[in-house]
Amino acid sequence: MPALGLNLATYRVLSVVVLLAVVAGGSAALAWRIQGWRYAGQLAEQARLHSETLDQLALSAGTQQRAEQDKRLVLEQQLQAIEQVHYRALTDAQRDQGRLRDRLATADLRLSVLLDADDPRAGCAVPASATSGGLVHAGSRARLDPAHAQRIIAITDAGDRGLIALQACQAYVRAILH
Repeated sequence: MPALGLNLATYRVLSVVVLLAVVAGGSAALAWRIQGWRYAGQLAEQARLHSETLDQLALSAGTQQRAEQDKRLVLEQQLQAIEQVHYRALTDAQRDQGRLRDRLATADLRLSVLLDADDPRAGCAVPASATSGGLVHAGSRARLDPAHAQRIIAITDAGDRGLIALQACQAYVRAILH
């Protein structure tokens, strides 16, 4: 060893320096490992919290979706009930209009209008008398031609259908808005 020009004390110092470097390197590696474990633990905790948050959001969304489905079901049931009432009213009106048309066609029923007795343009004196099938409250009345009566019934039928449809639309809008 003297060929290198180093003495025993120098070797000892070098050995101590190398040993300290190895210990320091090991300590640094150990510190990096500990820090890595801590970082991995933090990442795992964040992943767990993220997973819990997602689970809560999914549960909340599921609850909200069920509530919306329940609302929709209730609304559909209300609308179905409204439609049944509308259909029943429409068929009742059609049945009543059909009966009225039949009674007019068989002369079982005759439509008449009240004449203004004070109107000088009327020019005709129609006696105020009661007919079979109706009451005359007062004043002169004139019987309508059956064809005209049928047209009047058709007009009132269309008006009844329009009113029933309007009521159905209003009920629909009320159900939707509530």
